[in-house]
Amino acid sequence: MSSVEDRLDVIETCTKVSWYVDQREWDALYGVFTDKVLVDYTSLNGGEPSTVDAGALIDSWSGLLGNLSSTQHMITNFLVDVRGDEAVCTAMFQAVHRLPNALGGPHWTLGGQYRWTVLRTGAGWRISAMTMTALWSEGNRHIMTPEGQGA
Repeated sequence: MSSVEDRLDVIETCTKVSWYVDQREWDALYGVFTDKVLVDYTSLNGGEPSTVDAGALIDSWSGLLGNLSSTQHMITNFLVDVRGDEAVCTAMFQAVHRLPNALGGPHWTLGGQYRWTVLRTGAGWRISAMTMTALWSEGNRHIMTPEGQGA
């Protein structure tokens, strides 16, 4: 049986990802991931899941999302299963991305589900794996490309 405190700590750890991304607090993200993270965005981008250094993941996000004028990730309906020093947390999300541009509308919105594997470490709960399952999108996805960002 997991404690309420463990469950709340896991939810807060997962919530921090979106909060820090939206606030552009890239360095703070190092405190929510293990050194290596299994990342699965295949439902959106194809390919295969991959294990990456947390720093490479954060650099990738800051390069892509940091070029947008703003983002807002809303996460809700958390379900947490804690088993000892490992937890699985799932939640629904809606992510709004904004970039005024000359090639289409300024928004791209994505909705779906996240699944995080979270490990208890000496420094607290840390995310070791994350799967994003895209269920729908609308708007101008072009703003997420280098061309759409004026690069």
